[in-house]
Amino acid sequence: MPGQLATAATIGTTADFLPLQGTDYVEFYVGNAKQAAHFYKTAFGFQSLAYAGPETGIKDRASYAIRQEKLTFVFTTPLRAGNAIADHIYKHGDGVKMLALRVDDATSAWHETTRRGARSYMEPLKMNDAAGEVVMSGIYTYGETVHLFIERKNYQGAFMPGYKPWISTYNPPPTGLLYVDHCVGNVGWNQMNKWVGFYEEVMGFRNILSFDDNDISTEYSALMSKVMSNGNGFVKFPINEPAEGKKKSQVEEYLDFYDGEGCQHVALATANIVQTVTDLRDRGVEFLQVPTSYYDDLQDRVGKIDEDITPLKELGILVDRDDEGYLLQIFTKPVEDRPTLFFEIIQRKGAKSFGKGNFKALFEAIEREQELRGNL
Repeated sequence: MPGQLATAATIGTTADFLPLQGTDYVEFYVGNAKQAAHFYKTAFGFQSLAYAGPETGIKDRASYAIRQEKLTFVFTTPLRAGNAIADHIYKHGDGVKMLALRVDDATSAWHETTRRGARSYMEPLKMNDAAGEVVMSGIYTYGETVHLFIERKNYQGAFMPGYKPWISTYNPPPTGLLYVDHCVGNVGWNQMNKWVGFYEEVMGFRNILSFDDNDISTEYSALMSKVMSNGNGFVKFPINEPAEGKKKSQVEEYLDFYDGEGCQHVALATANIVQTVTDLRDRGVEFLQVPTSYYDDLQDRVGKIDEDITPLKELGILVDRDDEGYLLQIFTKPVEDRPTLFFEIIQRKGAKSFGKGNFKALFEAIEREQELRGNL
């Protein structure tokens, strides 16, 4: 399934110079990592995994790793001002810094991408402890966002060297989140094709779907998007850019408040979206709501579905169909005070697409929130 870690038998071919096994983890730079980790445990159902900081020999930062199924988040905060992490948070607010990708050979991944034009973030680095070895390297993508390549086939520890297991008596029940389905990047005016080219030429991805301002528009705003996927489909990165409209689009609002390009949202997969969203809502996660009229002709639009429409309507879950099946999806409100990062919860029942039929209703819901903030 998309986003899950591939097995050795399914990753890549000889023509794939960057075989990816899936998303290893997503790392957020935040103002208070301890509180952020507690929020995601409480609200999203993650469990404690590992900790790094002064107690483990790392003197400039503290990092908390949490996990739910194949989904791993890391929250990192600086311990002093006047460094790259602190500067990143001051400029952008809390947000995604690292999109770490699992590979079999992090050294090869770095050489293959940098020789194709990627700007290096980290040359291959071997890290060891009693549990084995992790090799890590990295390159920059849009804005200050980084792709790390993580090779951990020779490691048996909780997370990676430099971390110790985080043993906590507080581990709320999971909410059914499984893995990263896709991560969406927002880029500036006329920058989408540049970054499409980057993923094609530097990382060997291909453009599997494109949406223009006729597909993604409302009365007031519009955007354009292209979906990039690696060879086995385990890693997908849609890229958005603004398009001309009467008022400010959600991408423009993001770029203004994030102060640059970055990761707009992370889509999290579930096998039971009704139960997951019910659990998340009961724990305080806030979701965008579409008008109830959206459901009046739902089955006429998408055909027969397995789910009862009543709980979908109550929760605000959207449905869309493509040639291979259908999907169910819902979007949180921004999880920061800045209107930047949010999450998508998605359940795929055969569909490989991204909810094109829901764009208008979704973006009108986003515009209502923008108007309340005075940013439309």
